[in-house]
Amino acid sequence: MDKIKKITETITGINKEFVEKAKQGLDNLTKPQGSLGRLEELAMQICGITEKEKPLLRNKVIFTLASDHGVAEEGVSAYPKEVTAQMVYNFLRGGAGINVLARHIGARVIVVDMGVAEKIKIKNAKLKTFFKDRKVNFGTKNMARGPAMSRFEAVKSIETGIAVFKEEFKNGIDIIGTGDMGIGNTTPSSAIAAVFTKKSIEDVVGRGTGIDDKGLENKIKIIKKALKINTPSYSDPIDVLAKVGGFEIGGLAGIILSAAAKRVPIVIDGFISGAAALIAYQLEPKTRDYMIASHCSAEKGHRFILEHIGLKPLLDLNLRLGEGTGAALAINLVEASIRILTQMATFKGAGVSERTHK
Repeated sequence: MDKIKKITETITGINKEFVEKAKQGLDNLTKPQGSLGRLEELAMQICGITEKEKPLLRNKVIFTLASDHGVAEEGVSAYPKEVTAQMVYNFLRGGAGINVLARHIGARVIVVDMGVAEKIKIKNAKLKTFFKDRKVNFGTKNMARGPAMSRFEAVKSIETGIAVFKEEFKNGIDIIGTGDMGIGNTTPSSAIAAVFTKKSIEDVVGRGTGIDDKGLENKIKIIKKALKINTPSYSDPIDVLAKVGGFEIGGLAGIILSAAAKRVPIVIDGFISGAAALIAYQLEPKTRDYMIASHCSAEKGHRFILEHIGLKPLLDLNLRLGEGTGAALAINLVEASIRILTQMATFKGAGVSERTHK
Protein backbone atom coordinates (compact mmCIF):
# COMPACT_ATOMS: atom_id res chain seq x y z
CA MET A 1 0.00 0.00 0.00
CA ASP A 2 2.95 2.33 0.61
CA LYS A 3 3.92 2.07 -3.08
CA ILE A 4 0.41 3.05 -4.15
CA LYS A 5 0.36 6.01 -1.77
CA LYS A 6 3.79 7.11 -2.94
CA ILE A 7 2.68 7.07 -6.58
CA THR A 8 -0.60 8.92 -5.97
CA GLU A 9 1.23 11.63 -4.04
CA THR A 10 3.47 12.35 -7.04
CA ILE A 11 0.59 12.85 -9.49
CA THR A 12 -0.06 16.51 -10.21
CA GLY A 13 -2.47 18.22 -12.60
CA ILE A 14 -1.46 18.83 -16.20
CA ASN A 15 0.55 21.98 -16.91
CA LYS A 16 -1.91 24.72 -17.92
CA GLU A 17 0.92 26.92 -19.22
CA PHE A 18 1.70 24.36 -21.92
CA VAL A 19 -2.01 23.94 -22.67
CA GLU A 20 -2.23 27.68 -23.33
CA LYS A 21 0.93 27.68 -25.47
CA ALA A 22 -0.56 24.87 -27.56
CA LYS A 23 -3.81 26.80 -27.95
CA GLN A 24 -1.94 29.88 -29.15
CA GLY A 25 0.00 27.76 -31.62
CA LEU A 26 -3.17 26.13 -32.95
CA ASP A 27 -4.94 29.49 -33.27
CA ASN A 28 -2.14 30.73 -35.56
CA LEU A 29 -2.46 27.86 -38.00
CA THR A 30 -4.12 28.21 -41.43
CA LYS A 31 -7.66 27.39 -40.34
CA PRO A 32 -10.54 29.04 -38.48
CA GLN A 33 -9.86 28.88 -34.75
CA GLY A 34 -11.18 25.67 -33.19
CA SER A 35 -12.22 24.25 -36.55
CA LEU A 36 -10.46 20.94 -35.92
CA GLY A 37 -12.50 20.40 -32.77
CA ARG A 38 -11.44 17.43 -30.68
CA LEU A 39 -8.11 17.17 -32.49
CA GLU A 40 -7.19 20.58 -31.13
CA GLU A 41 -8.35 19.60 -27.64
CA LEU A 42 -6.20 16.48 -27.82
CA ALA A 43 -3.12 18.40 -28.90
CA MET A 44 -3.55 20.84 -26.00
CA GLN A 45 -4.05 17.99 -23.54
CA ILE A 46 -0.93 16.16 -24.75
CA CYS A 47 1.17 19.32 -24.43
CA GLY A 48 -0.17 19.89 -20.93
CA ILE A 49 0.55 16.30 -19.92
CA THR A 50 4.05 16.09 -21.35
CA GLU A 51 5.07 19.71 -20.64
CA LYS A 52 6.39 19.95 -24.18
CA GLU A 53 5.48 22.49 -26.88
CA LYS A 54 6.20 19.96 -29.63
CA PRO A 55 5.78 16.49 -28.13
CA LEU A 56 6.82 13.41 -30.06
CA LEU A 57 4.74 10.24 -29.88
CA ARG A 58 7.20 7.79 -31.37
CA ASN A 59 7.25 5.14 -28.63
CA LYS A 60 3.73 3.72 -28.43
CA VAL A 61 2.94 0.81 -26.12
CA ILE A 62 -0.25 -1.20 -25.60
CA PHE A 63 -0.34 -3.02 -22.27
CA THR A 64 -2.61 -6.06 -22.58
CA LEU A 65 -3.13 -7.70 -19.19
CA ALA A 66 -4.63 -11.18 -18.83
CA SER A 67 -6.31 -12.96 -15.93
CA ASP A 68 -8.96 -15.54 -15.19
CA HIS A 69 -12.01 -15.13 -12.98
CA GLY A 70 -13.56 -17.61 -10.58
CA VAL A 71 -17.01 -16.21 -11.29
CA ALA A 72 -16.77 -17.72 -14.80
CA GLU A 73 -17.92 -21.01 -13.25
CA GLU A 74 -21.34 -19.39 -12.79
CA GLY A 75 -21.92 -19.43 -16.56
CA VAL A 76 -21.58 -15.66 -17.06
CA SER A 77 -19.61 -15.98 -20.32
CA ALA A 78 -20.30 -17.65 -23.66
CA TYR A 79 -16.74 -19.01 -23.73
CA PRO A 80 -14.86 -21.46 -21.47
CA LYS A 81 -12.11 -20.07 -19.24
CA GLU A 82 -9.44 -21.97 -21.21
CA VAL A 83 -9.75 -19.29 -23.87
CA THR A 84 -7.85 -16.79 -21.68
CA ALA A 85 -4.60 -18.77 -21.89
CA GLN A 86 -5.22 -19.66 -25.53
CA MET A 87 -5.57 -15.99 -26.40
CA VAL A 88 -2.35 -15.11 -24.56
CA TYR A 89 -0.53 -17.49 -26.90
CA ASN A 90 -2.37 -15.91 -29.82
CA PHE A 91 -1.18 -12.45 -28.72
CA LEU A 92 2.39 -13.69 -28.55
CA ARG A 93 2.13 -15.23 -32.04
CA GLY A 94 0.88 -11.89 -33.34
CA GLY A 95 -2.49 -13.20 -34.52
CA ALA A 96 -5.00 -11.27 -32.42
CA GLY A 97 -6.93 -8.11 -33.24
CA ILE A 98 -4.69 -6.00 -31.04
CA ASN A 99 -1.59 -7.28 -32.84
CA VAL A 100 -3.00 -6.21 -36.20
CA LEU A 101 -4.00 -2.74 -35.00
CA ALA A 102 -0.77 -2.24 -33.04
CA ARG A 103 1.24 -3.00 -36.18
CA HIS A 104 -0.98 -0.56 -38.05
CA ILE A 105 -0.03 2.32 -35.72
CA GLY A 106 3.53 1.20 -35.04
CA ALA A 107 3.03 0.26 -31.41
CA ARG A 108 4.48 -2.62 -29.45
CA VAL A 109 2.24 -4.87 -27.40
CA ILE A 110 3.33 -5.93 -23.92
CA VAL A 111 1.36 -8.96 -22.69
CA VAL A 112 1.24 -9.46 -18.93
CA ASP A 113 0.00 -12.58 -17.16
CA MET A 114 -1.63 -11.18 -14.02
CA GLY A 115 -3.62 -14.27 -13.11
CA VAL A 116 -4.18 -16.74 -15.92
CA ALA A 117 -5.45 -20.05 -14.50
CA GLU A 118 -2.58 -22.03 -16.02
CA LYS A 119 1.16 -21.58 -16.40
CA ILE A 120 2.05 -19.78 -19.63
CA LYS A 121 5.11 -21.45 -21.15
CA ILE A 122 7.24 -19.33 -23.46
CA LYS A 123 10.29 -20.99 -25.04
CA ASN A 124 11.08 -18.46 -27.75
CA ALA A 125 13.53 -15.91 -26.35
CA LYS A 126 12.27 -13.15 -28.65
CA LEU A 127 8.68 -13.61 -27.48
CA LYS A 128 9.80 -13.28 -23.88
CA THR A 129 10.63 -9.63 -24.55
CA PHE A 130 6.91 -8.99 -25.12
CA PHE A 131 5.65 -11.14 -22.26
CA LYS A 132 5.78 -10.67 -18.50
CA ASP A 133 4.80 -13.34 -16.01
CA ARG A 134 3.51 -11.34 -13.05
CA LYS A 135 0.89 -13.82 -11.87
CA VAL A 136 -0.69 -12.77 -8.57
CA ASN A 137 -2.59 -16.06 -8.40
CA PHE A 138 -4.10 -18.62 -10.75
CA GLY A 139 -7.28 -16.62 -11.27
CA THR A 140 -9.54 -14.94 -8.75
CA LYS A 141 -11.99 -16.78 -6.54
CA ASN A 142 -15.70 -16.89 -7.31
CA MET A 143 -17.03 -13.52 -6.14
CA ALA A 144 -20.55 -14.93 -5.98
CA ARG A 145 -19.41 -17.00 -2.99
CA GLY A 146 -17.03 -14.58 -1.27
CA PRO A 147 -14.31 -12.01 -2.02
CA ALA A 148 -12.65 -12.35 -5.43
CA MET A 149 -9.25 -11.89 -3.78
CA SER A 150 -7.65 -10.91 -0.50
CA ARG A 151 -6.85 -7.27 0.22
CA PHE A 152 -3.18 -8.23 0.01
CA GLU A 153 -3.71 -9.58 -3.52
CA ALA A 154 -5.64 -6.45 -4.53
CA VAL A 155 -2.78 -4.23 -3.40
CA LYS A 156 -0.27 -6.54 -5.06
CA SER A 157 -2.11 -6.40 -8.39
CA ILE A 158 -2.01 -2.58 -8.41
CA GLU A 159 1.62 -2.52 -7.31
CA THR A 160 2.45 -5.02 -10.04
CA GLY A 161 0.92 -2.72 -12.66
CA ILE A 162 2.98 0.16 -11.28
CA ALA A 163 6.15 -1.93 -11.56
CA VAL A 164 5.34 -3.20 -15.08
CA PHE A 165 4.99 0.36 -16.38
CA LYS A 166 8.22 1.46 -14.71
CA GLU A 167 10.09 -1.45 -16.31
CA GLU A 168 8.90 -0.56 -19.81
CA PHE A 169 9.31 3.16 -19.26
CA LYS A 170 13.06 2.57 -19.19
CA ASN A 171 12.80 1.36 -22.79
CA GLY A 172 11.07 4.57 -23.84
CA ILE A 173 7.35 5.35 -23.75
CA ASP A 174 5.64 8.45 -25.17
CA ILE A 175 2.02 7.24 -25.01
CA ILE A 176 0.26 4.10 -23.80
CA GLY A 177 -2.96 2.22 -24.43
CA THR A 178 -4.60 -0.14 -21.96
CA GLY A 179 -5.98 -3.56 -22.90
CA ASP A 180 -7.26 -6.74 -21.30
CA MET A 181 -8.00 -10.42 -21.75
CA GLY A 182 -9.98 -12.54 -19.33
CA ILE A 183 -13.00 -14.76 -19.83
CA GLY A 184 -15.77 -13.54 -17.54
CA ASN A 185 -14.21 -10.15 -16.85
CA THR A 186 -17.20 -8.05 -17.88
CA THR A 187 -18.87 -9.45 -14.75
CA PRO A 188 -16.43 -7.93 -12.20
CA SER A 189 -16.23 -4.80 -14.36
CA SER A 190 -20.01 -4.45 -14.15
CA ALA A 191 -19.88 -4.87 -10.38
CA ILE A 192 -17.18 -2.20 -10.08
CA ALA A 193 -19.17 0.13 -12.33
CA ALA A 194 -22.32 -0.37 -10.24
CA VAL A 195 -20.50 0.42 -6.99
CA PHE A 196 -18.88 3.66 -8.15
CA THR A 197 -21.51 5.05 -10.52
CA LYS A 198 -24.36 4.00 -8.22
CA LYS A 199 -26.36 2.85 -11.22
CA SER A 200 -28.56 -0.24 -11.04
CA ILE A 201 -27.08 -3.61 -12.01
CA GLU A 202 -29.50 -3.80 -14.93
CA ASP A 203 -28.17 -0.45 -16.22
CA VAL A 204 -24.52 -1.46 -16.29
CA VAL A 205 -24.60 -5.15 -17.27
CA GLY A 206 -24.18 -6.12 -20.92
CA ARG A 207 -23.88 -9.33 -22.90
CA GLY A 208 -20.08 -9.57 -22.77
CA THR A 209 -18.94 -12.20 -25.25
CA GLY A 210 -22.48 -12.54 -26.59
CA ILE A 211 -24.66 -14.35 -24.05
CA ASP A 212 -28.38 -14.78 -24.77
CA ASP A 213 -31.31 -13.40 -22.76
CA LYS A 214 -31.21 -16.27 -20.29
CA GLY A 215 -27.48 -15.82 -19.82
CA LEU A 216 -27.91 -12.08 -19.26
CA GLU A 217 -30.57 -12.73 -16.62
CA ASN A 218 -28.21 -15.13 -14.86
CA LYS A 219 -25.33 -12.65 -15.06
CA ILE A 220 -27.42 -9.93 -13.44
CA LYS A 221 -28.46 -12.33 -10.69
CA ILE A 222 -24.85 -13.38 -10.03
CA ILE A 223 -23.61 -9.78 -9.77
CA LYS A 224 -26.43 -8.85 -7.40
CA LYS A 225 -25.54 -11.86 -5.28
CA ALA A 226 -21.84 -10.94 -5.26
CA LEU A 227 -22.52 -7.36 -4.19
CA LYS A 228 -24.90 -8.50 -1.46
CA ILE A 229 -22.47 -11.09 -0.07
CA ASN A 230 -19.36 -8.92 -0.23
CA THR A 231 -20.71 -5.39 0.43
CA PRO A 232 -17.78 -3.54 -1.17
CA SER A 233 -17.17 -0.05 0.23
CA TYR A 234 -17.59 2.88 -2.18
CA SER A 235 -15.09 4.93 -0.17
CA ASP A 236 -12.37 2.27 -0.39
CA PRO A 237 -11.28 1.43 -3.98
CA ILE A 238 -8.96 -1.32 -2.74
CA ASP A 239 -11.87 -2.99 -0.97
CA VAL A 240 -13.99 -2.83 -4.15
CA LEU A 241 -11.17 -4.37 -6.19
CA ALA A 242 -10.64 -7.11 -3.60
CA LYS A 243 -14.32 -7.97 -3.21
CA VAL A 244 -15.51 -7.95 -6.84
CA GLY A 245 -12.52 -7.17 -9.07
CA GLY A 246 -9.89 -8.96 -11.13
CA PHE A 247 -6.11 -9.09 -11.19
CA GLU A 248 -5.88 -7.56 -14.68
CA ILE A 249 -8.19 -4.74 -13.56
CA GLY A 250 -5.93 -3.98 -10.60
CA GLY A 251 -2.84 -4.23 -12.80
CA LEU A 252 -4.26 -1.77 -15.32
CA ALA A 253 -5.17 0.63 -12.50
CA GLY A 254 -1.54 0.49 -11.41
CA ILE A 255 -0.31 1.16 -14.94
CA ILE A 256 -2.61 4.19 -15.16
CA LEU A 257 -1.32 5.57 -11.86
CA SER A 258 2.30 4.97 -12.82
CA ALA A 259 1.92 6.55 -16.27
CA ALA A 260 0.22 9.63 -14.81
CA ALA A 261 3.07 10.01 -12.32
CA LYS A 262 5.53 10.01 -15.26
CA ARG A 263 3.40 12.47 -17.29
CA VAL A 264 2.64 9.94 -20.03
CA PRO A 265 -0.71 10.17 -21.92
CA ILE A 266 -2.99 7.18 -21.26
CA VAL A 267 -5.48 6.03 -23.89
CA ILE A 268 -8.14 3.95 -22.17
CA ASP A 269 -9.71 1.07 -24.10
CA GLY A 270 -13.21 -0.25 -23.38
CA PHE A 271 -15.29 -1.56 -20.50
CA ILE A 272 -12.67 -3.51 -18.55
CA SER A 273 -10.08 -0.78 -18.99
CA GLY A 274 -12.81 1.61 -17.90
CA ALA A 275 -13.31 -0.34 -14.67
CA ALA A 276 -9.55 -0.10 -14.06
CA ALA A 277 -9.68 3.63 -14.80
CA LEU A 278 -12.45 3.92 -12.19
CA ILE A 279 -10.23 2.30 -9.57
CA ALA A 280 -7.32 4.59 -10.47
CA TYR A 281 -9.58 7.66 -10.51
CA GLN A 282 -11.06 6.82 -7.11
CA LEU A 283 -7.53 6.41 -5.73
CA GLU A 284 -6.37 9.71 -7.27
CA PRO A 285 -8.85 11.93 -9.18
CA LYS A 286 -6.04 13.87 -10.92
CA THR A 287 -5.41 10.80 -13.10
CA ARG A 288 -8.41 11.92 -15.16
CA ASP A 289 -6.34 14.70 -16.73
CA TYR A 290 -3.97 12.09 -18.15
CA MET A 291 -6.67 9.82 -19.57
CA ILE A 292 -8.09 9.84 -23.08
CA ALA A 293 -11.19 7.72 -23.64
CA SER A 294 -10.65 5.91 -26.94
CA HIS A 295 -14.23 4.85 -27.57
CA CYS A 296 -17.62 4.09 -26.05
CA SER A 297 -17.99 0.32 -25.80
CA ALA A 298 -21.03 -1.64 -26.88
CA GLU A 299 -21.12 -2.75 -23.21
CA LYS A 300 -23.73 -0.31 -21.93
CA GLY A 301 -22.11 0.22 -18.53
CA HIS A 302 -19.08 1.81 -20.16
CA ARG A 303 -20.97 5.03 -20.86
CA PHE A 304 -21.72 5.47 -17.17
CA ILE A 305 -18.06 4.85 -16.27
CA LEU A 306 -16.92 7.57 -18.68
CA GLU A 307 -19.56 9.99 -17.40
CA HIS A 308 -18.53 9.34 -13.79
CA ILE A 309 -14.86 10.02 -14.49
CA GLY A 310 -15.66 12.92 -16.82
CA LEU A 311 -14.27 11.60 -20.10
CA LYS A 312 -15.59 12.04 -23.64
CA PRO A 313 -14.97 9.09 -25.98
CA LEU A 314 -13.29 9.79 -29.31
CA LEU A 315 -14.94 6.95 -31.22
CA ASP A 316 -18.22 5.05 -31.21
CA LEU A 317 -17.69 1.98 -33.38
CA ASN A 318 -19.75 -0.57 -31.44
CA LEU A 319 -16.53 -2.26 -30.28
CA ARG A 320 -16.55 -4.84 -27.49
CA LEU A 321 -13.43 -6.92 -28.06
CA GLY A 322 -11.08 -5.39 -25.52
CA GLU A 323 -7.38 -6.32 -25.82
CA GLY A 324 -6.57 -2.63 -26.37
CA THR A 325 -8.08 -2.50 -29.87
CA GLY A 326 -10.03 0.71 -29.31
CA ALA A 327 -7.00 2.30 -27.67
CA ALA A 328 -4.84 1.48 -30.69
CA LEU A 329 -7.30 3.14 -33.05
CA ALA A 330 -7.51 6.24 -30.87
CA ILE A 331 -3.73 6.58 -30.49
CA ASN A 332 -3.73 7.13 -34.25
CA LEU A 333 -6.00 10.15 -33.73
CA VAL A 334 -3.90 11.47 -30.87
CA GLU A 335 -0.81 11.28 -33.07
CA ALA A 336 -2.70 13.07 -35.85
CA SER A 337 -3.54 15.91 -33.44
CA ILE A 338 0.14 16.46 -32.65
CA ARG A 339 1.06 16.43 -36.34
CA ILE A 340 -1.53 19.17 -36.93
CA LEU A 341 0.08 21.24 -34.18
CA THR A 342 3.65 20.69 -35.32
CA GLN A 343 3.43 20.38 -39.11
CA MET A 344 0.61 22.64 -40.28
CA ALA A 345 1.59 26.06 -41.67
CA THR A 346 0.89 29.32 -39.86
CA PHE A 347 -0.95 32.21 -41.54
CA LYS A 348 2.25 34.24 -41.61
CA GLY A 349 4.42 31.39 -42.84
CA ALA A 350 2.02 30.47 -45.64
CA GLY A 351 1.24 34.06 -46.66
CA VAL A 352 -2.48 33.54 -45.95
CA SER A 353 -4.61 36.46 -44.80
CA GLU A 354 -5.91 36.19 -41.25
CA ARG A 355 -9.45 36.79 -40.01
CA THR A 356 -10.64 40.40 -40.34
CA HIS A 357 -14.15 40.27 -38.80
CA LYS A 358 -15.52 38.86 -35.55
